Amino acid sequence: MNDLANNNLNNLTEAILASYDMEEKTCRIGETFLPSRSKIVEILKQLQQLLFPGYFGHKKLTDENIRYHVGNLQAKLADELADQIRHCMCTERTCSACVPDPCRHEAEKEAYEFLGRLPKIRSMLAMDAQAAYDGDPAAKSIDEIIYCYPGFYAVTIYRIAHELTDMDIALMPRIMTEYAHSVTGADIHPGAKIGESFFIDHATGVVIGETTHIGDNVKIYQGVTLGALSFPKDERGRVIKGLQRHPTIEDGATVYANATILGGDTVIGKGVTVGGNTFVTSSITPEHTVSHKPAALHVRAKRKK
Repeated sequence: MNDLANNNLNNLTEAILASYDMEEKTCRIGETFLPSRSKIVEILKQLQQLLFPGYFGHKKLTDENIRYHVGNLQAKLADELADQIRHCMCTERTCSACVPDPCRHEAEKEAYEFLGRLPKIRSMLAMDAQAAYDGDPAAKSIDEIIYCYPGFYAVTIYRIAHELTDMDIALMPRIMTEYAHSVTGADIHPGAKIGESFFIDHATGVVIGETTHIGDNVKIYQGVTLGALSFPKDERGRVIKGLQRHPTIEDGATVYANATILGGDTVIGKGVTVGGNTFVTSSITPEHTVSHKPAALHVRAKRKK
């Protein structure tokens, strides 16, 4: 490399280093490691094997080997979960990278607590799979739902991430749901509260905000947004966190494709049907239907060339 190239590289390096000093909020020099996105995705794949034995992974499971398989997988997951939870804790608490890690034992306890919640998650997902099968005439089997449906996969990742959120684990739940978002097109915040027997049909373009409350036996279609109408601010102009900004969808409601429902005070009552392409910003009383008036279509014959 000639002197001119060396000088150019030195100048570029100095410019980039100067930018680090100017924008310290976007640097993590000398700090603890962030959790690994790739390892968390791998953890999700292993959790799928525990949640749905025989569906995922390469091992043929039998009555003779299932106990060994589950025990071995749990032991591996306990270590890997604890390691990533520790990184999440240290990131949130800004632990120093140069002192002994005080979060390790706490992370190990959290990992085992989470694994203890897997039977509950399995129970919820079994009801979700049944709801998908019952609600979709194209579904041929529960196997098809579990193995193929992107909406069910998005809900699976949400159920896992929500339990971690409930345990106050930072960062990891959002990494999980944003991964699901990237592969399914469904954006479900892990903080949302979603009841039993939940079904997202087709999945693509669905957005469910952090403070959304969804009851039991709710079905939504592609393109639905359950979002915020506005963001209240404090006297300094900063968004106030912790308020309910997103709607409540009560038991048995159905929300059709591309409907938008906004606002923390908006309640969609029990059994309500929200038609496609509607824009709802106020509450709907139970057992009603919301729809647009039929559009006037203009049909004419094509001109012959």
